[in-house]
Amino acid sequence: MQTRHLTQRTRRPSGRPLFRPAIAALACGLVLGLPPGCSEPDDATGSPGSPETSPPQTSSESPTPSASGSPTEAGTEVVPRVAGTVATDLTTPWGIAVLPNGDALVAERDTGRIKRVSAGGRVTTVGTVPGVEPRGEAGLLGLAVAPTFAQDRLVYAYYTARDENRIVRMRYDGSRLGPPRTVLDGIPAGFIHNGGRMVFGPDGYLYVGTGEAGNQPLSQDRDSLGGKILRITPDGRPAPGNPFGDSPVWSYGHRNVQGLAFDPEGRLWASEFGQDRWDEVNLIRPGKNYGWPEVEGIAREPGFVDPIAQWRTDDASPSGLAYADGALWMAGLRGERLWRIAISRDQMVGKPQAFFTGDFGRLRTVVAAPGGGLWLSTSNTDGRGDPREGDDRILHLRLAR
Repeated sequence: MQTRHLTQRTRRPSGRPLFRPAIAALACGLVLGLPPGCSEPDDATGSPGSPETSPPQTSSESPTPSASGSPTEAGTEVVPRVAGTVATDLTTPWGIAVLPNGDALVAERDTGRIKRVSAGGRVTTVGTVPGVEPRGEAGLLGLAVAPTFAQDRLVYAYYTARDENRIVRMRYDGSRLGPPRTVLDGIPAGFIHNGGRMVFGPDGYLYVGTGEAGNQPLSQDRDSLGGKILRITPDGRPAPGNPFGDSPVWSYGHRNVQGLAFDPEGRLWASEFGQDRWDEVNLIRPGKNYGWPEVEGIAREPGFVDPIAQWRTDDASPSGLAYADGALWMAGLRGERLWRIAISRDQMVGKPQAFFTGDFGRLRTVVAAPGGGLWLSTSNTDGRGDPREGDDRILHLRLAR
């Protein structure tokens, strides 16, 4: 089945024009199966591409560690240890945003609810985002707390409506979320590849990872918001200094970005789903092309930026990404493990390390925890996992040397 991509003119609430792709939401993701020519969803539990079709590894690629928790080749070993369970009985938790007081807001993908989790583990529902239409990998996805939260109490959410993904903002008074106001719409939506991660940068602008919604050419189309990392003002306008003029696009050639993290030097890192061969961690630079669908993984092709690390899809299928203690921490869905990627400036140091392989099932989101360490969420109630008693949950990890 072939999907025809249409582009229609629309406007944001700000009145500024935007090209808004209209995507057939179920074109590559029917409930009873995928039509010919469409790939299996990124984080499904099926088999990855066969080794015979994958390119051979070279010395600059990222080998899979043979044992979980082995030390890096350089630096001191850092081991995450479970210090406790923060929350249980959540339904498909996706976005986690820590508030200044140490509480966190958690978005449930399939219910549209946003819950507050106190530092002591008390869980309460503080609002439901209207218009969320969950299907496949779509629904209520990323959350971000404005850096000006102490003054304006603003919280941002990324969600799937009928034919698009939207970013809205709401005021949070400490007990309830107010009505949402759309700041950016027209992000392609589909049964698969909706992206959804958001993070405010040190410059005060909002960075957003999107997917190509199963329509691969969108990633290379700079007039589309699909398959991109976007950089926008808190009001949803293209941020000053963006590389393509009056456009929110910061980088392009992405397949499905579900992890974004800044390091202390202000560098932006992203985790990205591959198709059959390689999942990636990329160092993001403005205006650069990260290759999809022309290349996947380390390709050494002119005009494309190679990832700093890559994994075969059955070892990762990465979603959340966080920085802590000199390393990036990446949650794996199909891989059912937490990866540590030590970095120094713009390079990986040593080899990635895997932790908790198979211990907690599918892992969706990892964030720096209030008071130190990490919060790590499972994703076993999403229709692709094997729920255990108490799932889904958020774990508190301590980082020990």
